[in-house]
Amino acid sequence: MLTIRLPDKNTLKFPNKVTGLEVAEKISKSLAKEAMVIAINGELKDLNFVIDKDCDVKIFTSKNKEGLETIRHDTAHVLAMAVQELFPGTQVTIGPVIEDGFYYDFARKEAFTEEDLKKIENKMKEIIDRDEKTKREVWSRDKAIKHFEKKGELYKAELIKSIPKNEEVSIYFHGEWHDLCKGPHLSSTGKIGKFFKLTKVAGAYWRGDSDNEMLQRIYGTSWASQKDLDDYLKRIEEAEKRDHRKLGKEMNLFHFREESPGSVFWHEKGWALFQKLIDYMRMKQDMAGYREINTPEVLDRTLWEKSGHWEKFGANMYTSTTPDEKVFAIKPMNCPGCVEVFNQGLKSYKDLPLKMSEFGKVHRYEPSGALHGLLRVRAFTQDDAHIFCTEDQITKECLIVTNLILEIYKDLGFENVILKYSDRPNLRVGDNNVWDKAESALLEAVKATKLEYSVNKGEGAFYGPKIEFVLRDAIGRDWQCGTLQVDFNLPGRLGALYVDKDGSKKVPVMLHRALFGSLERFIGILIEHYAGKFPFWISPLQTVVIPITEEFDDYAIKVSKKIKEAGMSSSVDLKKNNLNYKIRDHSLAKIPLLLICGKKEVDSNSVTIRRLDSNKQENMDLNLFLKTFSALNKASSN
Repeated sequence: MLTIRLPDKNTLKFPNKVTGLEVAEKISKSLAKEAMVIAINGELKDLNFVIDKDCDVKIFTSKNKEGLETIRHDTAHVLAMAVQELFPGTQVTIGPVIEDGFYYDFARKEAFTEEDLKKIENKMKEIIDRDEKTKREVWSRDKAIKHFEKKGELYKAELIKSIPKNEEVSIYFHGEWHDLCKGPHLSSTGKIGKFFKLTKVAGAYWRGDSDNEMLQRIYGTSWASQKDLDDYLKRIEEAEKRDHRKLGKEMNLFHFREESPGSVFWHEKGWALFQKLIDYMRMKQDMAGYREINTPEVLDRTLWEKSGHWEKFGANMYTSTTPDEKVFAIKPMNCPGCVEVFNQGLKSYKDLPLKMSEFGKVHRYEPSGALHGLLRVRAFTQDDAHIFCTEDQITKECLIVTNLILEIYKDLGFENVILKYSDRPNLRVGDNNVWDKAESALLEAVKATKLEYSVNKGEGAFYGPKIEFVLRDAIGRDWQCGTLQVDFNLPGRLGALYVDKDGSKKVPVMLHRALFGSLERFIGILIEHYAGKFPFWISPLQTVVIPITEEFDDYAIKVSKKIKEAGMSSSVDLKKNNLNYKIRDHSLAKIPLLLICGKKEVDSNSVTIRRLDSNKQENMDLNLFLKTFSALNKASSN
């Protein structure tokens, strides 16, 4: 008798082996109809997988992440089928599921056009209507290699050659068409539905290596319903309007150059925004008891070897050999430098917790194809901090950090925050007993927050488990920003000690903490969250004073000076352009307040205010204006 254990602790009994679909049918006919994929002892399988042993089973529909990702996986296969039916001779390479969709890379001499994408979409719908049945076969490596080489699928043959010899070579058929794939997949193409769209074509190097051939990558998205697809396309349309690269240019905030890829050239207003965030964070950290430090950007290789970064992170570090043959690295992280500061002078248990903050510039190599405006760069500033504490203080300090992060996010307009807890990765330093203590302490802190959290198995840092703080923006996108990591390893590796109550020397626990993460990336997120229309208190340029004619230039200059004296930012537009042109120009730059000055304003010592996105104007006494907007020039919780 076969026993199937369900998530609700109920069990099903079967006299013989059974398929996943038969299990679903036993539970309910409606579930069997909606079922997409099944998990057997936590491992995803096709519904036609034969179960011959007692096991735990969970069935997923399109309402679940697992079911939706299976739909997208199948849609990627159908995309490849359609391309090869329409354009014989095209080679398929890889086609994974990605966030909100999928892509497939193709080797084809002719470039795909927008018209081609429409043809491919129509062909995909034909294949779905054909309801091609899906089946899985396991082949020998030699058979698979010879088969795909004979078909002219040289990329696919190369992939098979790279599969370890002890792994199965899994081939999925959809009708006669077939592909190398681990699965799982739906039972037929008809189960996919037609709620998909091909979105764009881009170039991509084979296996992500710029030394390899350039392929054509077709991106697409696929959903469980037409409403979900329509909602997603609306979000994408809105996201394009909010693209920080476009807005950054319109607002004159920053630019990039090929001479320094992945590094930001900040303009005056962009740098003002950058400094406002640092000033705000500095104030919050000072109130929370942090001591700000600064450490060198270039450090000897030996320090990185001691810390473990050279072994685990060396491929992403920029290095240089000096004439005396010493090897130095530009720091990719601030942690080792901070430990060196801690090590100066003997510390007591009375000094703990000791909180050190640093706005440290770091450099990490990222492949050129991965760079993306401010969101993915090679040089960035971290709002880093490291808290040295005892084991008994871990949970309390983690809660304090979490509350600080949530307060800061709220000030900046993000109130929907989710926690992600990540435990030990395969590649790590330190023994398992140390990791056990670190994971237990951090997980206890996560639970104590009472916030929603998920667990990312094996996704911790190489030196300790971590919490990631994920915030949701104005159009529903999630961004991982802040991190909190418990580290029992690095302090000991770098010789950090404190004197305990009994006079013995002990190694402190080190909490790694970043709130924005990368300031560059966070600014990119802020731009897109607000569509460039920042809250008044963080706007890089808060007011522009515009005299109607040259006659009123002196008054406009006087007004701007008084605004600056009141602690706000201001400039005067004395250009010869007409008033309407100036208003359009500064509105495009997202200036919150335009202050118009003419004879009426001079006579009454006032300003006429035109707010961003409003055609209405209001006249206000200058002193009242200064008092009113000075009060708005701070975060809500300050």
